Parts: sequence; structure tokens; C-alpha cells
Amino acid sequence: MVASTHWLASASGMAVLERGGNAFDAAVAAGLVLQVVEPHLNGPGGDMPALVYEASRRQVSVLCGQGPAPRLATVERFHSLGLDQIPGTGLLAPCVPGAVGAWLTLLRDLGTWRLRDVVEFAAGYAHAGHPLLPRVAATIEDVAQLFQTEWSTSAEIWLKQGRGPRAGELFSNRVLAAMFGRLLTEAEARAGRENEIEGALAAWYEGFVAEAIDDFLRQTQVQDSSGRRHAGLLRADDMAGWRPGWERSCSARYGAWRVHKPGPWSQGPVFLQQLALLQALGLQDLEPGTAEFVHLVVEAAKLAFADREAWYGDPACMPDVTPELMAPSYVQERSKLIAEHCSLELRPGSAGGRAPLLPDYGAAAEAGASPGLGDPTFTPAVPQTGDTCHLDVVDRWGNLVSATPSGGWLQSSPAIPALGFCLGTRAQIFNLTPGHPNVLAPSKRPRTTLSPSLAENEDGGRLAFGTPGADQQDQWALNFFVRLAQCGENLQTAIDAPMFHTDHFPRSFWPHDSRPGSLYIEDRAGQAVILELRRRGHQVAVQPGWSLGRLSAAGRDARSRLLRAASNPRGDQGYAAGR
Repeated sequence: MVASTHWLASASGMAVLERGGNAFDAAVAAGLVLQVVEPHLNGPGGDMPALVYEASRRQVSVLCGQGPAPRLATVERFHSLGLDQIPGTGLLAPCVPGAVGAWLTLLRDLGTWRLRDVVEFAAGYAHAGHPLLPRVAATIEDVAQLFQTEWSTSAEIWLKQGRGPRAGELFSNRVLAAMFGRLLTEAEARAGRENEIEGALAAWYEGFVAEAIDDFLRQTQVQDSSGRRHAGLLRADDMAGWRPGWERSCSARYGAWRVHKPGPWSQGPVFLQQLALLQALGLQDLEPGTAEFVHLVVEAAKLAFADREAWYGDPACMPDVTPELMAPSYVQERSKLIAEHCSLELRPGSAGGRAPLLPDYGAAAEAGASPGLGDPTFTPAVPQTGDTCHLDVVDRWGNLVSATPSGGWLQSSPAIPALGFCLGTRAQIFNLTPGHPNVLAPSKRPRTTLSPSLAENEDGGRLAFGTPGADQQDQWALNFFVRLAQCGENLQTAIDAPMFHTDHFPRSFWPHDSRPGSLYIEDRAGQAVILELRRRGHQVAVQPGWSLGRLSAAGRDARSRLLRAASNPRGDQGYAAGR
């Protein structure tokens, strides 16, 4: 079974499974298709973390496709440019693109198919075209003037005779298709499946892709969200010096389940912190969807995300304090901070007895600047126009993949003319505060928002799940999971439940503003729940029904021995398939 945020990706992954491929082959095919059909949400220049379960080894692992900052990227460099934040768009914020490398690594290490066989789906849609999503058309329309006046290389790809394509039009990106074709040609100059994939990795990180990125960023200055023009910092030697890698997951128990997440170079541990706090508060005794349930979940999120702001960063560069944040005594003390009424404070804890340090994002965050083009996330009071992608796969042998590709949005930076895609701007999540765990440093990973999930039940059942949504990912996914864990709801019912979240803490993306006490909730939660939440002091912003979250899930039920999957009905494009 395959579930994802776009029907063509799900169908492509399912075609692989039906032709004998495993979950890892299918995930790569589906993931590459997402880069073509959801270009406002992800692309080849973006990032991709994944959680995988290998049935043959009974092992959960994390695949890190989050590239690091360029070697030229320093706090001093940005201060010399008169910046107190890293811009959300343009050429200053790209990190080493990790998504394609991660998909290739997954295929090489755990897949069975040849490279051409999995790439042909994406390459075909790029060359022959695909029906353009309404949200893609709307995104292009929003940035068309910028493309015409500043980002001319993007105009060449996305605009025809000065206008953007219309929703439903058959849209092709022949330059991107040619890039896939050249990648295959260079890979197939080597003999053997694994050698081909190594050839593709070499072409990407040391060959024509790296060279085209280097040339463009050295020679081009473009306007970014700072309002000024800047050249890029990413170089070919940054790409040559990095490859995606495998890591151990972080995990914690919740009832009969053990949940696995990526480490604190992602925001994944906030999911585990929330579960620990909610267990201490007795959430398992409450009915999901009640005002008390929503209140406790939101207040626990505020505490966990406050710790994210103070303590999370690349553990290869900073101390990993996740064990201290998950210690029972720490969780118990933190849970005592949750009261009957809404908190308006940002309250990080003292992990291991050390004083927390919050980042200083400067004047733009304090002023609550409007979201710029570098922010792909949900903006309250307007329809959600895009964020990230997600896919889940389970195969007949019990292998699972949960992957959350993102970055390289068509609106994030100008297209590289020789390649047909743009770079991600994930470095905007760094701060410039000396001594902070997530302070910018050369060759360091930004603390990404991307946060896939994989859970194992003590009865042997397993589930891959996740959602797009930046800071909302580990809020929407948590609401889904606790319904599943506590009430035994089926996957679709849990996905369909009214969603809610808070923007109480600084947003990960430029300009890093926050809305203390905020609570966004679908109107389907009911008037009685909404009124009680307001009585408790929450700044409730009621959202249209079916507007929050883009969850999907796939897994294996141990009791019935059946595979199961579900996808999000919101937006009319998620799709789950299986047989």
C-alpha cells in the first residue's frame, strides 16, 4: 500500500509494488514524482528525512537527507551584510540539496530496482506533462511579477508569454526532464545496479549538477526577502564533501506503542516530549476532541516547542540533550506548569540544570512581519497554499517507509537554468545568536521542521505516518496518533478528525514571528468546545472545516495480518492505494 499527498505519486509507487518492487523501490519512485507534480512544496534541490523499517533485520533507522550549510556561511558573514536573520528566499539560504541523494541512498542500500526503472515515472511526467494542481497555478500567479522583474530564469520555466499556466493545464518541464536524462546517462556509464546508483550520486554531488549550482550562485545576484540583492554561498566543494547517511532513531513509548522520530537536527523529539507530558497529565483517560483534551494537547505543545527553541540543534555540532528532556523527573516537573487556563509565556526548561537560551531573531520577528515568499507554511486566516509533502509505503514483506520531502519550492529561489529546478532555503531556520544550539555554522545541519513518524505496537503491528505543515507537523500528527493509540480509531477516521494547532512559539521560517496564546481549530470541533477553549483564555481562530493538516499513513495490522493505509481528504489530492 502507498499513501501520499498526490495521487500520481501514490499510483507510481503502487505500480512498483505491483511489478515486484519492495517498499523502498516504491518510495523512491513516488518521492521523485512528488518533485515534479508538487513543485511548490518540494523539488530536487530540497531535503528529505525518512524513517524506515527493514523487516529482514527487524530494525528501524533514520535516513538523513538534510544537507548542511555552506562552508562560507558564518554569523559574521551575515552580520557584515547588515542582516539579523537569514533571508527566507533567494540564494543566501540554500544548504547542500539532500533530497535526491537521500532517495538514491535508499534505493542503493535497501531497494532492488535499477535506477532507470524508478526514475522513469518522474522523468516521464516532467517531459510529457501532468495536470497542474490549482495550488501550483496559484503559487506561480503569486510570484509571477517577481519572476518577470527579478528571477528571469524562473520565468523561463514557469511563465509562458508573460503568464502562468492555468489549473488543470498539462504542464511540462523539459529542462528538468533533460536533467533526469543526463543523470541516467552518466549513471549507466557504470556497470551493475549499485555502481549505477553510485554514478548518479557522483554526478549529483561532484559532477554536472554541482558544477551548474556553483556556476549559477557565483555569477548571480538576486533579490531575496531582505529586499536586497545577494549572491549565493553554496559551492561545488560543499556538495562534494557531503552525502546522506543512516542514523539511529529517537523513540519513546505511549501506551502499547513505541514511536520513532529523527533526532534533534529535526523537530521530531517534540512529538516524543508531548507524548511524555500528556501521559503524565493523564490524557489517555480523556475523550479525544473535548475541550479538556484540546487544552492539554495545546499546552503540552507549548512546553515541548519552547524546549525546541532553546535546546535543539545538529547533534554532530552541539551536545544532544534529548535524554535530559525525556527524563521522567524533568517531564514530571514540566507537566506541573500546565494549568486550567491558557499560558501566554514561552517557557523552555532547564535541561540537565543548565539555563536555556532562546534565539534572538531581531526586529522583523518582534514586529510580526507578514510571511514572505520563503515561508511555505500555513498562514492563519487565509487558505493554506502549500508547505511540504509526505508519503508512506508498506509492502507484502512488512517493510515500511515514512518520508517527508520538502524544500526547493519554485517560489523559494530562482531556477538554475541548466537544471530546471531551484534550491531550497532551509538555512533560514538557523539563527545568528552566539552559543545557541541552532546557531549558523559552516557544514552544520539546520534544525529542520521535517518530521516523519514510525510506530511499533507491542502486538507486532507497525505504522508509518506523517504530514506536511512545518511547525504544525508534530501537532497535527500527534492529534492523529493519540486518537489511534487511545481509541483504536481506524486510520481514515483519525485523519478525518477536526484538527487544531498553535503558533504560540516562534515560527521556524522567516521572519520567525509568534502568536502567543493562539489556537487555530477547524469549525467542525463544535461550538461548545470552541467556547470553552475561549473561556480558558485561548486566542481561538476558527478555521473552515477540512482545512488543517495533510496526513497520510500506511502500515500492517498484526491481529488481522492485513495491510492498511489512508490519506487526507483535505485539498482533494491525497491518495491511498493498495491491493
